[in-house]
Amino acid sequence: MENQSSISEFFLRGISRSPEQQQLFFGIFLCMYLVTLAGNLLIILAIGSDPHLHTPMYFFLANLSFVDMGLISSTVTQVLRNVQTQCHTISYAGCLTQMYFFLMFGDLDSFFLAVMAYDRYVAICRPLHYSRIMSPRVCTLLLAWCWVLTHAVALTHTLLMARLMRRENRSSVSGFLLLGLPIRPEQWGVVFAPSLGVYLTTVLRNLLIILLIRLDCRLHIPMYFFLSHLALTDTAFSSVTVPKMLMDMQTRYKSIPYAGCTSQTYLFILFADLDRFLITSMAYDRYVAVCQPLHYTTIMSQGVCVLLVAGSWAAACICALLHTLLLAGLSFCAEHAIPHFFCDLAALLKLSCSDTSLSQLVIFTAGFTAIMLPFSCVLVSYGHIGATILRVLSTKGVCKALSTCGSHLSAVALYYGAIIGLYFLPSSNNTNDNNIIASLVYAVITPMLNPFIYSLRNKDMKGALRKLLSKKTYSSNWRLPSF
Repeated sequence: MENQSSISEFFLRGISRSPEQQQLFFGIFLCMYLVTLAGNLLIILAIGSDPHLHTPMYFFLANLSFVDMGLISSTVTQVLRNVQTQCHTISYAGCLTQMYFFLMFGDLDSFFLAVMAYDRYVAICRPLHYSRIMSPRVCTLLLAWCWVLTHAVALTHTLLMARLMRRENRSSVSGFLLLGLPIRPEQWGVVFAPSLGVYLTTVLRNLLIILLIRLDCRLHIPMYFFLSHLALTDTAFSSVTVPKMLMDMQTRYKSIPYAGCTSQTYLFILFADLDRFLITSMAYDRYVAVCQPLHYTTIMSQGVCVLLVAGSWAAACICALLHTLLLAGLSFCAEHAIPHFFCDLAALLKLSCSDTSLSQLVIFTAGFTAIMLPFSCVLVSYGHIGATILRVLSTKGVCKALSTCGSHLSAVALYYGAIIGLYFLPSSNNTNDNNIIASLVYAVITPMLNPFIYSLRNKDMKGALRKLLSKKTYSSNWRLPSF
């Protein structure tokens, strides 16, 4: 459907309509703008040139000064231009761009002030640990995630506003029909039981891992902290698609409402990306454990681990939200049958009667980045680990390194093997059916196998399980004496 804005520009009324007052305001705003730029540039220059100011507080202050310059430039320059040229219009694209930068720099201001408050809290309340807590690595991570979160907030508001500023763009369908797995209806009963068994195994195994890590204090280390989040993500990842597929097999009612389909797409992308980011964080943890063991506790501190997990959630939310908002802007006509067992984004784009070139470009760019960037980080981490192992000629050292990384390396091979089979090795015949089977392995089988890999090949996990079972056995054998 035609999806262009019904207007090409907007009219900014400004502060005053009186020409005399406009010139007065022009002078005031110009002076304020120049003073702001000069003052903040002076702060940045002073901090950069003086080694005594190379501390976390002034590091954040320099970034705050840069953000203040961006915030005032996003609005005042347009005001000055309008007063000087007497042209009070702003284009449609210019209005959205100004809105995006105003929201981004405004939110950055808030986040930087909060981070600076945390820095002051550490400096006053925990002065002996200040250099360790507010290390350069932590400061850089805090800065990076401030930028990531503000980009997400600004992008969300701008995309939603772009939809409101367009013509009516409601989908002509109220729901979709999920065709399910490429099997005959009489085979549904045969497939239902194994699918249910796989799903229950996935949920119970991952919940068991979370329980063991929570209860055993010996597992309260970074590797198992990431593993518990990975187990939670795998449970949610399977729960996004499998229960709906099982319900469709049992009830023979395969429809899904439009809002439910959009929600399923968002959650599927969210947990798929979160899986990748968590696996990358675990690869970095293994690299530090093998290549820098003496500095492991300092580098992989509790604050850094929390930041890595929070950053993984934030990045996954951004990717999922971007794809879902672009999907919500599309229109769907008469065809509403999805040849898949869940609302796959690529299948939905094929059904749309809108122009999907932008969505396809975003899928290729953001999706490829979300897959290859974590994969590259994993390869780099294990490249360093391999180089370290080769330098150690001791058989004991090699065995220790392999035991440290074996479980995670197996999970990486399984996970990215499924992705490569799904996205990079399409078959020439029955491509759609093969993609469905590959998606089934990726979304159902892989989350089930991860707990087996970590529990069966890890002595710590098996020890924690034996400890838990021995406690249960002891408590079940204990009885109150009868009188």
